[in-house]
Amino acid sequence: MTRSVSHTRLRSVARVALGGALVFAGTSHLTFAREDFRAQVPPWVPLDVDEVVLMSGVVEIGLGVVLAVLPREQRRIGLLAALFFVAVLPGNIAQLTEHRDAFGLDTDAKRALRLLFQPVLVAWAWWSTRTHTP
Repeated sequence: MTRSVSHTRLRSVARVALGGALVFAGTSHLTFAREDFRAQVPPWVPLDVDEVVLMSGVVEIGLGVVLAVLPREQRRIGLLAALFFVAVLPGNIAQLTEHRDAFGLDTDAKRALRLLFQPVLVAWAWWSTRTHTP
């Protein structure tokens, strides 16, 4: 197996794994973690908090499914997923600055540490959906 073939397979596995993670997260928005996700909606968002949680869950499920099953659209959907992760960053920042407990993040240190993972998600979405060019 050549380096480019193995690199392409690694990207495909990473893309499908991200798709699965997004479907899981989106499903949790709609079910068992709905209340925790409410803690991430900043008070300045001019929409109903529960509607924001539900809509973002539906978006995550859609992005995840398309990432996992439509490789021909991977570049576009990867960009959309990366932008989605950037778009939800203010909610994560609000959870820190407003000292909101959710997902076991019950200290500012834990909430700040979580913020460091957001760029990883952006990079994961971007990297896993770029086709290899020699």
